[in-house]
Amino acid sequence: MDSLTLSKKIRLQALNMCSKGKSSHIGSILSCADILAVLYSNFINYDVVNPKSQSRDRFVMSKGHAGAGLYATLACLGFVDTSILNTHYQNGSYLSGHVCHKLFPGIEVSTGSLGHGLPISCGIAQALKLQKSDSNVYVLMSDGELDEGSNWEAFLYSSHHRLDNLYVFIDRNFLQSIESTEETLALEPLTSKFESFGWYVATLDGHSHEDLSVNIQKSALIKDKPKIFICNTIKGKGVDFMENKVLWHYRSPSANELSLATDLLS
Repeated sequence: MDSLTLSKKIRLQALNMCSKGKSSHIGSILSCADILAVLYSNFINYDVVNPKSQSRDRFVMSKGHAGAGLYATLACLGFVDTSILNTHYQNGSYLSGHVCHKLFPGIEVSTGSLGHGLPISCGIAQALKLQKSDSNVYVLMSDGELDEGSNWEAFLYSSHHRLDNLYVFIDRNFLQSIESTEETLALEPLTSKFESFGWYVATLDGHSHEDLSVNIQKSALIKDKPKIFICNTIKGKGVDFMENKVLWHYRSPSANELSLATDLLS
């Protein structure tokens, strides 16, 4: 499936899931849908028939609160039947609000406690190196998550061990919880910070499939350095009444809002 088609399906499925399950974080899902689509359409090596294949690449959704986006991605690719998505966030379902790997093929680890995904991914990347594997590790993080000190230890660790099989994507939508990232705890200048930690850094448009693809391809030539992509995005991207509004970090779409959003994306 091409990335543009997949990104549209992710958005539509996630909107429906969050509305039916009355779950949060639709804004966060919409902001990273294009990153998920490009990675799974063009870069991540996966096997629907054998999800635990040793030759697979590993993907870790560190911003686990956007779990509906990952569930939708994997369902659209055939890991599970898309009808399962209708049970999201409901009693008895294994599709919890935050990412849970239990019973869901294609998900490596359960996430949601921010600051855990990258350290786990460092361990996976180093283990693959020790096994002389050609597999890569892809990590999707939120920008608000960079407030967690465990991530900065992991940034140091990754460059020290030259984990060039580690690709990290920052969903830089500039909003977290109740206000902007810069009002909460200023992150800038991010590029120079990551460079000083010994990483290869690229800043790009996180909604441009071409920009994402070109930069990932270019970074593959870089050896002995982990790679990080600062993906400038818009929270709620694709649904104008949700865009750049922190309200949609928590609110679930009503039936009427779901209908309006679906029309905008159709």
